Amino acid sequence: MESQQSHEQLNVTFLPYPTPGHMIPMIDTARLFAKHGATVTIITTHANASTFQKHIDSDISLGYPIKTQLIQFPAAQVGLPDGVENVKDGSSLELLGKISQGIFLLQGQIELLFQHLQPDCIVTDMMYPWTVESAAKLGIPRLHYYSTSYFSNCASYFVRKYRPHDSLDSDDQKFTVPCLPISIEMTPLQLPEWIRTKNPSTGGFFEAMYESEKNSYGTLYNSFHELESDYEQLNKTTMGIKSWSVGPVSAWANKDDEKKANRGHMGESGKELEWLNWLNSKQNDSVLYVSFGSLTRLPNAQLLEIAHGLEISGHNFIWVIRKNDRDEDGDNFLQEFEQRMKESKKGYIIWNWAPQLLILDQPAVGGIVTHCGWNSILESINAGLPMIAWPMFAEQFYNERLLVDVLKIGVPVGVKENKYWFNIGEETLVRREEIMKAVVLLMGSSQESKEMRLKAKKLADASKRTIEEGGHSYNNLLQLIDELKSLKISRELDKSRLDN
Repeated sequence: MESQQSHEQLNVTFLPYPTPGHMIPMIDTARLFAKHGATVTIITTHANASTFQKHIDSDISLGYPIKTQLIQFPAAQVGLPDGVENVKDGSSLELLGKISQGIFLLQGQIELLFQHLQPDCIVTDMMYPWTVESAAKLGIPRLHYYSTSYFSNCASYFVRKYRPHDSLDSDDQKFTVPCLPISIEMTPLQLPEWIRTKNPSTGGFFEAMYESEKNSYGTLYNSFHELESDYEQLNKTTMGIKSWSVGPVSAWANKDDEKKANRGHMGESGKELEWLNWLNSKQNDSVLYVSFGSLTRLPNAQLLEIAHGLEISGHNFIWVIRKNDRDEDGDNFLQEFEQRMKESKKGYIIWNWAPQLLILDQPAVGGIVTHCGWNSILESINAGLPMIAWPMFAEQFYNERLLVDVLKIGVPVGVKENKYWFNIGEETLVRREEIMKAVVLLMGSSQESKEMRLKAKKLADASKRTIEEGGHSYNNLLQLIDELKSLKISRELDKSRLDN
């Protein structure tokens, strides 16, 4: 009986990439596999494990077969202090380069662990293209984990394939993204720099990443059928790659968890009661939540424009400002601004970190300003909130078009250029007048605003249904686990035939 059970027990190893936008959904996906019967091992470094270990310990205490396997980050080797192991710690290009180098140097340790663990399947972040060969050596399937939207993957694929921007006279002229079901316009400046300029160093890495997806068993998406069905279908027919939509994974993995507010964060929020009381004093749907994710550190000049734009809009807001955002010149203004908002009761500032899931669930919150990171978009959709789209870099400009043109639950703030936060200069600032206009449109009572709210609420209902028993995402996960079990049994049968 025991050997029969071991044959049927599926062992899956997960390898997340150490940046919050990639790590959080993959950890939650790993937990979902364990909750549905797979034995799960998550490979990560010490500092990264500390951000989610409480959840793993809680799952273990409930009897789920999940564990964390720690590896040593080569901090000293790349000239980093201990504990700096995550892309979010990269506040400059130099630091980012060292962190990336450290991640690259982990490959040897990870390969040895794969050999030692002998999993039946590896699920690895898209940023580890080399794991395709690792899986091939072990004779097991590798699942490519794509941590953003089907839409962005399709749009990026067609832009790379047909390069419609190459024929334009200037970088701020518009082109239409080819082959999509609806007309989507962008400018070359809104494309990632490596696509726009054919940068061979970064381009080579990303091409290897896309190639690795083709050579994988299939791709896992943190999305759901009702949200992106047209692009899910387009992705399968155009690229011919098997995929499974199993999202929104964070809502699913944490739906019974009272402590979900602290996911991805080690500390507790000390001033919770204060902001909660402030929100409770406001009317339903009257507060705009402003947050730019875990990576973005905005320059002081942009913070000033945001402050003025929010104030002149006349709407209530709750704004998360990372402490690293501030510099000494801006400190006085922001402190005076915070004091003024306290007195007028129009705004509330949270410094550094906020329990986003808890805030989005509050009835007073009626919209969000987002950097168009996929996790924040899914969290806002799950809460039924329309969005002001303020993309920064990577695929976020594609996600902006999804919100504004496809789903019609977003208002663009007018960002013109795709660039990392530490490269934002005076010429690329979003001005207060544009911010004010977007806030008034999103939070006002116009017909357009009402329609966005209605669409957002419908998507929220769909996102809750899809992860319930019988829902699309629920069924997809169970079918995938069954398929991987069947593959394991076939491999073992083949092996026993060869042995005999």
